[in-house]
Amino acid sequence: MQTLNKPLQQQEIDKPLTIAGKSFNSRLMTGTGKYRTLEQMQQSILASGCEIVTVAVRRVQTQAPGHEGLAEAIDWTKIWMLPNTAGCQNAEDAIRVARLGREMAKLLGQEDNNFVKLEVIPDPKYLLPDPFGTLEAAEQLVKEGFAVLPYINADPLVAKRLEEIGCATVMPLGSPIGSGQGIKNAANIEIIIDNAKVPVVVDAGIGTPSEAATAMEMGASALLINSAIALAGQPAIMAQAMGMATQAGRLAYLSGRIPIKNYATASSPVTGTISS
Repeated sequence: MQTLNKPLQQQEIDKPLTIAGKSFNSRLMTGTGKYRTLEQMQQSILASGCEIVTVAVRRVQTQAPGHEGLAEAIDWTKIWMLPNTAGCQNAEDAIRVARLGREMAKLLGQEDNNFVKLEVIPDPKYLLPDPFGTLEAAEQLVKEGFAVLPYINADPLVAKRLEEIGCATVMPLGSPIGSGQGIKNAANIEIIIDNAKVPVVVDAGIGTPSEAATAMEMGASALLINSAIALAGQPAIMAQAMGMATQAGRLAYLSGRIPIKNYATASSPVTGTISS
């Protein structure tokens, strides 16, 4: 029996997040872009408690501003790399960059890492993923043995098709990348969660810990949060808050919330009250 001075731990009531046969205790994934300094990025990853970090393959390979020395700045014996195909506008480019990402992971010591976050984004203004290019690239990458984590619009039909192709997860956006608008597609995300037999990772748009908790309370398997942490006034503090919110939302989902009613219900019993 649990005593008052020994609270329940999440691992006692939950199972690890499992993606393509690999297990993770944290359900928060973070990114490496948009940080003001490498030190802030390192501190934030540590504070978040995350175990998966996404890396833009093209930006690392070209040493783009903010990405110089990034591959060496993270301890890849403790953090699982999730190479992503950011910057790819069509399926052909995304497939090529995914292959480069797999080689990059191997060079950094993760020999068995076949993960790729698949992004096919031809739209430079709203950064909305192309469902057709994503499906085309996903089908080829699955054939090549990749564990594909596709970034998609919150479209239940696209999500189901990607799952049928063999993707390891589906990653619907909460709202446009970096917008901080929160969960604007709740109804569709709930449908995706209800129908999916693979982990559902809510990716993009989350701006605050309360929004992170909301996504997890809906039943999401995990979250991927970058901009809200990297662009915060104090990134490491926000990273810690997002990690805590992810855990809180997951525990709330597992515990089962009370039904919503149109009337009040007293929290104290009405029997045994003092009468005049």
